[in-house]
Amino acid sequence: MTSPAAPVDLSNCDREPIHILGAIQPIGFLIALTADWLITRASANTKDFIGLAPSDLFGRPLQDIFTPKAVHDLRNRATLLRGRDAVERIFDCVFIEGGQAFDAAIHFSGGQVIIEAEPASGEHGDATGMVRSMISRLDQTADFASFYKEGARQVRALLGFDRVMVYRFAPDGSGEVVAEAARSGIGTFMGLRYPASDIPAQARELYRRNLLRLITDVNAVPVRILPERDESGQPLDLSLSLLRSVSPIHIEYLRNMGVGASLSISIIVDGKLWGLFACHHYSARRPTFERRSVSELFAQMFSMRLESRERKETVEYERRARDISDQLLGAVASDETLLKDPDWLGDILTHAIPADGVGVWLGGNHAFSGATPSHEDFRRIVRALNGTAAGRVFATDHIGSILPGADAFASGAAGLLAIPISRSPRDYVVLFRKELIHSVRWAGDPHKPVEYGPNGPRLTPRESFAEWKELVEGHSRPFTASEIRVAETLRATLIEVVLRLADEASAERQQSSARQELLIAELNHRVRNILGLIRGLIRQSQPSGGDITDFVSVIDGRIHALARAHNQITDDHWGPAPLQALIDAEAAAFVDDHDRIVVQGEPVHLNPNAYSTMALVVHELVTNSNKYGSLSADGGRVVMGWHRNAAGDLVIEWRETGGPPVTPPKRKGFGTTIIGRSVPYDLGGSAQIDYDPKGLHAVFRIPARHLSEPRGVPEGKPIKYPRPAVGHPQAVPDAVLAGHDILLVEDSLIIALDAEDIAQRLGAASVTTAATVEGALEFIDSNRPTVAMLDINLGDRNSYPIADRLAELDIPFIFATGYGEQAQPPVEHRGRLIVQKPYTLENVARAFDNLVEPVAETTD
Repeated sequence: MTSPAAPVDLSNCDREPIHILGAIQPIGFLIALTADWLITRASANTKDFIGLAPSDLFGRPLQDIFTPKAVHDLRNRATLLRGRDAVERIFDCVFIEGGQAFDAAIHFSGGQVIIEAEPASGEHGDATGMVRSMISRLDQTADFASFYKEGARQVRALLGFDRVMVYRFAPDGSGEVVAEAARSGIGTFMGLRYPASDIPAQARELYRRNLLRLITDVNAVPVRILPERDESGQPLDLSLSLLRSVSPIHIEYLRNMGVGASLSISIIVDGKLWGLFACHHYSARRPTFERRSVSELFAQMFSMRLESRERKETVEYERRARDISDQLLGAVASDETLLKDPDWLGDILTHAIPADGVGVWLGGNHAFSGATPSHEDFRRIVRALNGTAAGRVFATDHIGSILPGADAFASGAAGLLAIPISRSPRDYVVLFRKELIHSVRWAGDPHKPVEYGPNGPRLTPRESFAEWKELVEGHSRPFTASEIRVAETLRATLIEVVLRLADEASAERQQSSARQELLIAELNHRVRNILGLIRGLIRQSQPSGGDITDFVSVIDGRIHALARAHNQITDDHWGPAPLQALIDAEAAAFVDDHDRIVVQGEPVHLNPNAYSTMALVVHELVTNSNKYGSLSADGGRVVMGWHRNAAGDLVIEWRETGGPPVTPPKRKGFGTTIIGRSVPYDLGGSAQIDYDPKGLHAVFRIPARHLSEPRGVPEGKPIKYPRPAVGHPQAVPDAVLAGHDILLVEDSLIIALDAEDIAQRLGAASVTTAATVEGALEFIDSNRPTVAMLDINLGDRNSYPIADRLAELDIPFIFATGYGEQAQPPVEHRGRLIVQKPYTLENVARAFDNLVEPVAETTD
């Protein structure tokens, strides 16, 4: 039983020892010398060229065979050899006295000197001028396509082959004919592609080291090199040989193409094999040694020009990309929200790197612009990138290579370039390219099965070179190396922006935290002061006798005076408030005829502390006048005026006229204490009280440091205070909640009791209070109210779920909050009435009057 043959694949060619074939082509001969120039090897055909067989040469010094001048010229050329792959040439050299002239090449191989020679052509043209003229024509081309085409034309004109192609290698190793100059009538290979296996790996390496490869006749019989192996058993390495024989596999390959002779000249760009000038002739052809040398020089100049053009294009492209990067940095620096705007970001980035869509993944959130995968597919791509990209720019023309199932969305996004812009877990800006469905024109089926052939256990070249088309799907246009470099630049810019924004956000958080701590401390201070002030007001106002109702009324009035002052100074975020507003508020609270209190003075603003102090002072003055002074009698009135003295202090004068005779108080109550001592004690000013029998006369001096200049008040125009002050005893809508069942949601028991009392005074049929969201919702479902008032803030929650339920049931309601008009309910509840705390009969009544109609009570 025989074992099956080993699998045959295109990698068999990669193992073909094409550089140690042990033979040369018969157009010339070869001699190998030791380091001291003794002949050790020779091709079997030396007698045909120099009249001596190899056996007559071995072991002899070269100077015994060649003329002294030939040896001298060869040694001089050998001294010029620099580098591992150097080859030197010499023309019209006579080796044997009276013999023919040869064109020769000399190089080193494995410590030996290799001399190759072929009969001289006798051509002695102006090689320098020829190459200069050829390059001049190249330089006149406008674009790469015409540059390649002109290169092929120049080589064909120089060497005379039937077909000259410019063959460019793709990143995957396959090659494409990008330009062609050919004799008419032989068809075209333009645009055809060849699999990477057509030029095996070791052949590519030889093309990089040895720039010119000539095959003069595919039917020629190779000439052996004798001896085949040296004393150590090693064959001669012919990597740099100009006459090296041809692999039988390659000979069969050329025969299958119908080619009789070929010549390849390497195009090296940036130290890498960019492509070839591939020359085909359909019969044997041997260009002269000189023309081959000129063509090699031209190919080197062509490579340099090509590299220059590519670099110029790359530099210009990357310059534009840097400009875009600077534009990106500058724009985001002034508006950081642009980083989250995919349309703007996509427009910027696709000007640098062409793409069909952009996806942004930032902190687990996504944004799309253009053609992109779905959100879920994008999430899967990001997960795949986290395991693939390793924190660097990652590009692929086939997303399916990193993500199973990507073919499902390949029509919209087949390739991607991912730019990571943060550390793990990573954020990305991802550019997507659509699927590029194109037909690849192969010179024969690259997947065609192969079998063992006449060359033994090696690959038989495919016999068919007919054009074969393959539809390539699921791939996009690849991202170029330049585009990836630009992406790295953009990555650095984006990371700089992100890090700077992160630093700014961190600094802002620290500042906000510090401000919050300061505000909390200030709030605690003010709350303690307010509580202390109210406690003091209650204790100092405690009467020695009398009705408790009068006591409550006095306390209520004084606290409302403070509330009205607080309302004014918080209108401008705890800023100065106008003295005129304070007087208007107190006048409105106690006097029906505003003309009975006459105000004289220029507009002036008091700072918050002074404003609160004067609120209590004016409240006590108005209250006492209303009870005992001029405002208690018909026709009595008060004149209140103010002016600045020479020191800039504010001097306020209160004078009453037309009232009952005034006598000094027999007992000094708390109200009198407030009037006489508040300004000196709290503000460092002065107070003078004169109990003139004709009417009370008081003068107060407030130091200039407590004053502020009015802002934004045009000269000659009166000051307007459109917002009513808290606590005005204005006309209250009568029984506005009559017949209504009201739900009050309030988390403070004391405030809830106060609100319940107000609702009952407004005629509510029933009042139910709730302190939690759950309690309120349970009541709504079991005992549906007809109206409700909801405190917005309920501890660590809010009342918006209750509002949603009431809105569903079409039950009218109002909000209540200490923030007042500054509160910002959700969009669905914008426009709802808001009552500002503290609750008063007036503001609650006014709000419900605008909201509901009284319900007529029914009787049985």
